[in-house]
Amino acid sequence: MKAVYISEPGGPEVLEIREVPAPVPGPGEVLIDVVAAGLNRADVQQRRGFYPPPPGASEVPGLEVSGRIAAFGPEVSKPFSVGDKVVALLAGGGYAQQVAVPAEQVLKVPDGVDLVTAAALPEVAATVYSNLVMTAQLQPGETVLIHGATGGIGSIAIQLAKACGAKVATTAGSAEKAGTAKAYLGADIVINYVEEDFAESLKAQNGGRGADVILDVVGAKYLKQNVEALAEYGRLVVIGLQGGTKGEIDLGQLLSKRAAVIGTTLRSRPVAEKGMIMNAVRDNVWPLFSDGRINPLVAKSFPLEQVREAHHYFDSGEHMGKVLLLL
Repeated sequence: MKAVYISEPGGPEVLEIREVPAPVPGPGEVLIDVVAAGLNRADVQQRRGFYPPPPGASEVPGLEVSGRIAAFGPEVSKPFSVGDKVVALLAGGGYAQQVAVPAEQVLKVPDGVDLVTAAALPEVAATVYSNLVMTAQLQPGETVLIHGATGGIGSIAIQLAKACGAKVATTAGSAEKAGTAKAYLGADIVINYVEEDFAESLKAQNGGRGADVILDVVGAKYLKQNVEALAEYGRLVVIGLQGGTKGEIDLGQLLSKRAAVIGTTLRSRPVAEKGMIMNAVRDNVWPLFSDGRINPLVAKSFPLEQVREAHHYFDSGEHMGKVLLLL
């Protein structure tokens, strides 16, 4: 089969397509004929040498795919059949024509979503639901601030938070992205972070009150402002480090607000934990895709042979929504 490898840390030019043996599903695994894979910031960080795969995971990048079940390893207990249309959450291996993955991390495609578009869902849906709902305990009527309005995470997080009954504020870097966040995704408050201090703007547009929950993909660069933007008993959940890993925090401000800073990752969690999250996604998020309360936002799709071009496009920051790789 064909798969993408990283020859050395660097830019998109280090991505190589190689012919390699197809994977063989082990105990509890299913083999999937991949139709499409979603690009994620983690793939870029892995390409640059900053985010190696967990021990035992494939060195092929790619954390989410859609496709059809091709075969089963022994001891698969989930009710799947060969040919089923599915999505899978991966620790790696998605940029390939086939992938073997624990059955706990596989779900049937939600009703009403086509098989290619479905590749945009598993990693993002699992990340957003596990952090906003399972970790931060977002409640109806609370205000949530979501950074990166039109990215893969942001575009789903805004819609999920609205479906949960929250008031949604978000940040965007251009007027076009701000418009999409409000008109298409349904954000209540949109802040252009290039032109405004987001902590001050949020309070100005929210009756002087900060955010009960903040979902942050930036990290150190935003740490000070995020703490300033928190309301009393607020929860800051950091899920990305695009803006660095080390920052200074005013603990007095954190204590006075009785607030919490939480850091999480999804990729390195145990299979059983990922399975629990995927079951929660199936039960609580898939119906929102099926009835149209959440609509996937796909920016552009690239064939496998254009994987370098796909990464160039992703790196440009021009995209709104997910970038997909067609296998």
